[in-house]
Amino acid sequence: MSLIANYLTRTSVYSNLRLILPSRTIYVTQVTNLYSPHALGIDGFLQTRKKAKEQFTNYSEKFRSKMNEFVSSKDTMIFTEDLKNMLHLAEPTDLNLILNMIKKFNSQNSELRFGSYVFGPVVMRMFHFLDAPKEALACFYDPKNDGFFDQLVSYHILLDLLYSHEMYDEMYKVFERAQNKQINMTKFPKYCVVMVLAACYKQNTPKSLEYASKLWSDMASAGTVPVRRACTFFAALALKQGAPHIAMESVSSQRQHYVTIRNIKVMALADMGRVEDTLPILRSVLDIDSPTQRDRHTFFEETMDRVQKAAEKGGNKDVLKQFEDIRKALKDRGLIDGSKTIDLLLNTEIEKPQPGQLPGGQQQFQYKRVQLGPRKKRIV
Repeated sequence: MSLIANYLTRTSVYSNLRLILPSRTIYVTQVTNLYSPHALGIDGFLQTRKKAKEQFTNYSEKFRSKMNEFVSSKDTMIFTEDLKNMLHLAEPTDLNLILNMIKKFNSQNSELRFGSYVFGPVVMRMFHFLDAPKEALACFYDPKNDGFFDQLVSYHILLDLLYSHEMYDEMYKVFERAQNKQINMTKFPKYCVVMVLAACYKQNTPKSLEYASKLWSDMASAGTVPVRRACTFFAALALKQGAPHIAMESVSSQRQHYVTIRNIKVMALADMGRVEDTLPILRSVLDIDSPTQRDRHTFFEETMDRVQKAAEKGGNKDVLKQFEDIRKALKDRGLIDGSKTIDLLLNTEIEKPQPGQLPGGQQQFQYKRVQLGPRKKRIV
């Protein structure tokens, strides 16, 4: 199951694992998600799941049997509480039942449903938790569920699940659907844009750069300003694809004090043969008084090597000498970081502080970045 192992190491919610996963064998494999469980609201889902497990300790199998009877009968209804409980009790063997419950619930006369609970995000968190991308897509695209997932956070969670399975082509299709729906009257939902540009970066092909460039151009025409992680994914892809001019332009609106932006600018200038223009950027951090290691404005070793190579290729001895002097000064002050790379920072997990809570578990997202080790997933 996606996210569980990493989550267990960071919270005490699962102090008694048997309450949540009784009699199950768990195998651990590697998985990479872009957003943390907290950022996707999955930590809250797991807390509710724990309570549901405790509440239904001696009743869960009987409840499942009853729900199977309800979905097969024309004379019964699936109530909001039925679906909520089943979602939080769900095991992989329950997925077919849940798919049928969702279809029946969504097809019931809306006049008979008086609650304002928003199911889309909760359902997607369940799919993410159970690591079930195929079932998530089947549910998402089912015509009988039209409108059920019309929340940007539902798209966001689904895209992250697909990303963890390297289902990049499917991500483009989901993103296109989000654009066509224009939920909340936006054609370029910012965190979905981050996800789809992350997919472009991972694919790292001329076609993915073409896709990203068109998306970027469309956003610019609409006056949409992408968030920083979107900028860095696009710029880093352009660097990998030998288009430093695109990389340079894409980060032009970003503040240089961010480590990714600063390093991308220097790399792009070096790749364009403009080594002399990198020197003021490299020299600028020497004038910053940063008392703590965390606040130091650093450059990556890979960035410095890139400039070195470009300087040697350019053949200007004076420029090469200036660069070497700056590199020595940076090294003496501990401002060259050999432990990080652009790729490493782009693949760090996106976290967020305490979110605002919307109806049905929908989250308001505010993100900060934290660097974590490789994430684990658990499979039954």
